[in-house]
Amino acid sequence: MTTTTNAPAPAAKPQLDTSKKATSDKDNPNMVTLDQLSREMKMSPRDARMLLRLAAKQTKLYPTLGKDHVARQPWQWTPGSKALEEARKALSSTPAV
Repeated sequence: MTTTTNAPAPAAKPQLDTSKKATSDKDNPNMVTLDQLSREMKMSPRDARMLLRLAAKQTKLYPTLGKDHVARQPWQWTPGSKALEEARKALSSTPAV
């Protein structure tokens, strides 16, 4: 006597949505990055990042700098934005070490 079993059909793999791409510096050339800003200010990106973190905590001096930056995301600004002006001000007002 032979028995046949109806094995369940394998589930179809979901299609990945390729229409949404992660934006990066190369995808969006209209953004000013920390690397570009640090070269402009003639300092290392590490020092610039440290100074920007400290400046973002000073909400009275730099109100939009902290609001514009998302934690654990790269520092980048749209050209002409108020946050970019504040970032330049924060980096230029500190003495070079």
